[in-house]
Amino acid sequence: MYRRLAFLVIFTGLIFVAAHSQSVTVSKTVREIAPGVFFWQGDHIAKMPANCTWIVFKDYVLVVDANFPVAAKEIIPLIHTTTNKPIRFLFDTHWHADHTTANILYREAGAAILCSSACADDMRAKVVPGRISPEPPTLSFDNRMVFDDGTHRVEISLQGPAHSRGDAVAYLPKEQILISGDLCVNWNWGNNVGDVDANLDHWIQVLDEMARWKIKTVVPGHGSLATVETLHGQRAYLADMLDKVRRGIQAGKTADQLVQETDLSRHGSFGAGIPENGASIRALYRKLSATR
Repeated sequence: MYRRLAFLVIFTGLIFVAAHSQSVTVSKTVREIAPGVFFWQGDHIAKMPANCTWIVFKDYVLVVDANFPVAAKEIIPLIHTTTNKPIRFLFDTHWHADHTTANILYREAGAAILCSSACADDMRAKVVPGRISPEPPTLSFDNRMVFDDGTHRVEISLQGPAHSRGDAVAYLPKEQILISGDLCVNWNWGNNVGDVDANLDHWIQVLDEMARWKIKTVVPGHGSLATVETLHGQRAYLADMLDKVRRGIQAGKTADQLVQETDLSRHGSFGAGIPENGASIRALYRKLSATR
């Protein structure tokens, strides 16, 4: 009898270990950053660059940023490993393709697509020839929208024009989590300032304002989880680039000269991407030169 009991204990233990190992496998790509709040980090090399966050409410799931379809095909099944509740809403922080092209997959999964009104206008108007257009939103807001069921509160607010005209962020006041979209990134591949409606002066003001919020965790648009210090780093990088390009234009320098002369390496990962810095400097040069 004792041998049989020992066998049952060992066998049960093996089942537990196997189940636990399966859970660990899932957690390698999905991290629960607060109860019911999950984070999946994008992968630039695999061409799945945008981060994805989802919040599990009492009766449904709210997802932030769709990514490209190849990423969504990985993310949506992972969402279902964290909850059996349906995906009811997808919030796009802005219109850029790496955040919105997979909208259609979320719509097919039963979600309503949500973004700011300015972002919705951009999705419809800024169609890039040769690229798949994102599924347009079914819901939009002018300045603010709130999800609150007593378990979670998510405050979505327009912050653009900054990185784009329709930038919006999601803030979870109880958990003190800011999901910033591309207003802040935390990787080595720069932060594109080339959107025709980008406004660096206002972008810097927005970063200053958000840095005063109660924040423990920043979920950037790209790269690893961050803090308020990352907002400060993003701000310093943009302000330095803006100042150098403005001074260069006043001195009569060309875009090529500024690309060669402008050193942003002191900003760490923000200034680490030399080609990306060059593209941003050229875009900023064109914008500022056109408004002189």
